[in-house]
Amino acid sequence: MTAATAPAQAVPFTVLVPARLASTRLPDKPLADIAGLPMVVRVAQLAALSGASRVVVAADDARIVSACQAHGVQAVLTRTDHASGSDRLAEACALLGLDGEDVVVNVQGDEPLIDPVLVRRCAELLAERPDCVVSTAAHRLSDLAEYLNPNVVKVVLDAAGRALYFSRAPIPWQRDGATVTAGGSTPALPQPAPLRHLGLYGYRAAFLRRFPTLAAAPLEQTESLEQLRVLWHGERIAVHVAEHGPGPGVDTPDDLARVRALFAAGAAGPVSAR
Repeated sequence: MTAATAPAQAVPFTVLVPARLASTRLPDKPLADIAGLPMVVRVAQLAALSGASRVVVAADDARIVSACQAHGVQAVLTRTDHASGSDRLAEACALLGLDGEDVVVNVQGDEPLIDPVLVRRCAELLAERPDCVVSTAAHRLSDLAEYLNPNVVKVVLDAAGRALYFSRAPIPWQRDGATVTAGGSTPALPQPAPLRHLGLYGYRAAFLRRFPTLAAAPLEQTESLEQLRVLWHGERIAVHVAEHGPGPGVDTPDDLARVRALFAAGAAGPVSAR
């Protein structure tokens, strides 16, 4: 299923796209040109195909707001001193009057190939799970190198599809930790396949506004994973397991060149995450 054939939305929701101009690896990243449009505009336009009630960019610089407005994308200007994207989103919720059970989906501004169907699924999942204040997504890993890579975040779930833990370490870890072959012992993927966490979140607006006031968790600081604060404080995160991994995001000049090449080749359409 592609975005063009996605059914009408099952739940009203707002997409917020945090965009920060400063980037050590790619200066002015939100404004980077991709096939004639600023990257943040590409993200917002694609997110709009999810069936969201509205898509709003939460920017830290007037140049981002101007670029969005020039292309018909709603944007709000937030403070420049936020410690994290969640803080920026909380301010945007206040500016937009979002609160209570309003559903907000956070789409990162450096994901110009985000799947609109996956965005919508995060919103639907949160509406389906009154026991959870956050929803997110994951997909099954098939590559051993990704499983062992600390830059690839893994998640393990309970029987109800809620997150038990997120880690940069390879989890779950088989007791023996390796498969013995004639050539010796080599690490192997556990079965069932481990899950890679995707950095896409749905929130109940009241919780998103409260989140920055919660004390940072020791585990969050150890792993450098902000979502662990949610679990540390006893809240629950519902996880949608997608069939496919995401398109490439943009963190570096090499990433930008790769995405530009995909757009130039006409191969930048989203893959269904259903």
